[in-house]
Amino acid sequence: MSKQTVLAQAVALRDAGRLFPRGNPALEDVFKGSVDRFCDIAWALRDARRVLDVGAGHGMLLSLLVELGHDCHALDVVDQPAVYPEIYKKGIVFQQCNVEVDAIPYPDASFDAVVCCQVLEHFTHSHLPAMKEILRVLRPGGVVEVDVPNVASFRNRSRLLRGKHITYEYDEHYLHAEPVLYKGLSFYPKRHNREFTRSELALLLTQAGFLNVDVRFLKSRRYREGFERMQSIGTALKDLVPSLRKSLIAYGTKA
Repeated sequence: MSKQTVLAQAVALRDAGRLFPRGNPALEDVFKGSVDRFCDIAWALRDARRVLDVGAGHGMLLSLLVELGHDCHALDVVDQPAVYPEIYKKGIVFQQCNVEVDAIPYPDASFDAVVCCQVLEHFTHSHLPAMKEILRVLRPGGVVEVDVPNVASFRNRSRLLRGKHITYEYDEHYLHAEPVLYKGLSFYPKRHNREFTRSELALLLTQAGFLNVDVRFLKSRRYREGFERMQSIGTALKDLVPSLRKSLIAYGTKA
């Protein structure tokens, strides 16, 4: 099986309505914008039977992994099955958990792989305790996958050169942001509190105790059909310089 084979399977599953409810504009956009990344992850975790998604959100990655034969579990601060029942009813085991401060509710060495997609940038406090918890619940030889925004991306550099900020709208998300209070602490999960450099993401995984840490710049591939494919030329040109790509993806293993 190759990544291209996984992508073909993902498209077929979407067309059959098995990944998510067709006709939902937000989920259709998630599929187009994220399916290439999801297939990268699915191919990398092809030998991992039991997978945990930390900060699973809409659950589309797990929906794909379930269809590919994985035993999937999910954590999120929001009751996501209430928001996306059609996806989570596929046998994904869900638990609410704030991984910034809560222990992951599984015993040691419970999973072959743990994924954490576009989540760490929303943390208010240190990322290290959560990464150590992820290490704990991985079996020896298990794999972690983390992807986050690249703070040094072309988009961010361009905004700064034009006198704009790289983060969320200042008035709404900072001046007037209301914290989520939990266990005596304040959290601001609805904004990016910190984006990452390649070296910072490598440092985080290394300090958490992971081995064989590999951090790469992720290509900004959007799934396009018909005449939309012409727009992929501009994306490909932007991706020519890896360090300017939008996102970082990292893998590591447990000893």
